[in-house]
Amino acid sequence: MSEIKSDDFRTIASWCLFDWANSAFTTLVVTFIYATYFSTAFAPDEVAGTALWSRGVGLSAVIIALLSPILGAAADKGGKRKRYLAVTTITAVIATTLLAFIRPGMPSAVLVALGLFVVGNVGFELGMVFYNSFLPTIASPGRIGRVSGYGWGVGYVGGLVCLVVALVGFVQPETPWFGISKAENFNIRATNLLVAGWFAVFSLPLFLFVRERPVPGARFAIAGTLRELQDTVRHVRRYGEIVKYLLAHLIYNDGLVTIFAFGAIYAAGTFGMSFSEVILFGIVLNVVAGLGALGFGFVDDKIGGKKTVMLSLVALSTAALIGVFAPSKMWLWVSGVLIGAFAGPNQAASRSLMGRFSPRRHQSEFFGFFALSGKVTSFMGPIALGTVAQLAGSQRAGIATVIVFFVLGGLLLAWVNEKRGIEAAAAADAA
Repeated sequence: MSEIKSDDFRTIASWCLFDWANSAFTTLVVTFIYATYFSTAFAPDEVAGTALWSRGVGLSAVIIALLSPILGAAADKGGKRKRYLAVTTITAVIATTLLAFIRPGMPSAVLVALGLFVVGNVGFELGMVFYNSFLPTIASPGRIGRVSGYGWGVGYVGGLVCLVVALVGFVQPETPWFGISKAENFNIRATNLLVAGWFAVFSLPLFLFVRERPVPGARFAIAGTLRELQDTVRHVRRYGEIVKYLLAHLIYNDGLVTIFAFGAIYAAGTFGMSFSEVILFGIVLNVVAGLGALGFGFVDDKIGGKKTVMLSLVALSTAALIGVFAPSKMWLWVSGVLIGAFAGPNQAASRSLMGRFSPRRHQSEFFGFFALSGKVTSFMGPIALGTVAQLAGSQRAGIATVIVFFVLGGLLLAWVNEKRGIEAAAAADAA
């Protein structure tokens, strides 16, 4: 196989389409539709529903944290990232499909629904390890920020379009598309079928057109994978800036995960938004987030990933504070638009910064650690929110916890030296 060419249009477009595909899962299942449906239909009240959902999000985060570095190392060792990505994608699609058929009145409905959500979320998040690891191979160093931004921007647009389809085809009409029944809210649960089909179809271009860098003599072996992982951990002091960066990412990403998981639940529970209003809220946020990710990709390449992330954390902290004290829906909209405008740039710049810090032979492995840093404590955000909300009897008190994660993560990120981290990765590649 010939060497992969950086900045090839078809390769980048196919890679970005995977973000378009999988964003349907985060937008409809994790954030806006199914999360809201579960918290209201499977629980006696919104506070109990928030607590239950937080347990599912937290459990999936623990599983992802345990598996992502090992599977990342295995992908680097075996040279089969696309194969791993295919398995995780199929897992997420099947679990999402099955969610559509779990009714609140069924035996053990809460346990089964949360279990399927956990499986689907684990499949989605582990897939991101392998998907993200393609970034440094398809984009040149001078364009990695904007290409990462393209991916997040296209992803937000994909989530937006899927959300609009769900609204006009399944949620709002008197007679939903395809003759789907509205009995027992099946039209709401059927949006999971839309997500599964969307995810499966639009992920295909990546598997067809994005080539994988060959690894000479590559083969999968558990012992070899664990030795490789152990060797990286032992010598991680060579990559001191990565360690500091991952620690910062570990904290501030908790706040972002929690906002995504509970934003719609908060809007419905505290401000009484209907499903249609929640979806409209999600549509506006996705538009703003997509524009933000696309626009800030150029800013990232100009000023660097660290400064871009720091700027986004200041804005996200301010937006969350507005959301906590919002006296009306109008102020919740102000908070939501600000979160959307800076969530995309935060995610895109975080990914591009990790790409700049990653030596070529450890790309999947290091993105496995990136996923680990995004998940190893990410159960803390949802559980903290759910616990505080229960103790205080208020969703507002729970949402306030995310501000702590943004501020503390920003303080830790201030200690990262981006230039030194890039030089360490270049030295490793040269050696």
